[in-house]
Amino acid sequence: MTPDTRGALRHVLSHLLTPLLMCVGMGLAYLGAFAQPEPHDLPVAVVGSGPSANALARGIADKAGDKLAVRTVADRDAAVRALRHQDVFGAYVPDRRAPELLVASAGSDTTAVAVQKVFTPVAARSGAPLKVTDVARPADGDPTGQGIFFLLVALSIGSYASVAVLGAAGAALPMRLRAALAVATSLVVSVFGVVLAGPVFHLADHGLAGLWGMAWAYSAGILLVGVGLHTFLKRWTTLGMMVLFVMLNFTSAGGVYRPELQNGFFAGLHSFWNGAGFVEGTRSLVYFDSNGLGGHVLTLALWLVAGLAVTAAAWFAEARKRRAAAARHGDRDAGPAAEEEMEEAVGV
Repeated sequence: MTPDTRGALRHVLSHLLTPLLMCVGMGLAYLGAFAQPEPHDLPVAVVGSGPSANALARGIADKAGDKLAVRTVADRDAAVRALRHQDVFGAYVPDRRAPELLVASAGSDTTAVAVQKVFTPVAARSGAPLKVTDVARPADGDPTGQGIFFLLVALSIGSYASVAVLGAAGAALPMRLRAALAVATSLVVSVFGVVLAGPVFHLADHGLAGLWGMAWAYSAGILLVGVGLHTFLKRWTTLGMMVLFVMLNFTSAGGVYRPELQNGFFAGLHSFWNGAGFVEGTRSLVYFDSNGLGGHVLTLALWLVAGLAVTAAAWFAEARKRRAAAARHGDRDAGPAAEEEMEEAVGV
């Protein structure tokens, strides 16, 4: 084997490390988040205020242990309000002749199914079939309610894939221009997203302006974080973006399983990760009368601010590096240094 071949082989093997780490990371993330879903303090309600309703609620809670958080609500109207505010994810109306379970599948189809599994045996004790009433159905174009999650996937891929282009092909450009391109790219990605959600697949029949705003904030946050991180991570940027915006993001977004059906790690991420902010914000806007929308928009805004902060840090780091290089080697060495950085970036 010639020295040139050995060098090329070492170069290829060193770059194979990134996809192999992605393989391990994706397996750990997806199997850890989705392999064994089961309820953890899932909020449900028993409708009624008398002794029998209280006794039923206590009995269900004692049998379920920490899987359910059982409460009572005064009447059916109160149960519907609690479901539409997502304070509970199922409300059981006891009746010897016609027991009824209220759910809101637009919030999560898998959670609605889990609630039905809990209360079907309870209704069976009365000898009557359980009637299931859905008080918040997803759009006709999204019968499973998971279209919003797949829209998140499309926005994410458009965003973090663009980071690779801006980091590699755009490495020779000034940071201010790369940041401007990131913002412009996020606008394009968000327009694609709202067109897919509205006229193409009819995932949402109203609130498209608000959906576009959240899609832009989500995409811009990813792009700005990525463009800034490239200055520090170089060829490891792709792996870093996959960890942040795929492995940890898709698994904690609540699009497949809500946090009440996941372990504590991914349930905790759901409370502040940007994918969860977009998914829950869109659900709130489209299906739940904007209840809790402000908190989800705040999550997206904070990630956007974080992206601006990372980009600013990269800007200052690159400026300091250029000043140091000029002081050591003089201005005529700046060109070769830029070419070397470009070559390293293309290795992504």
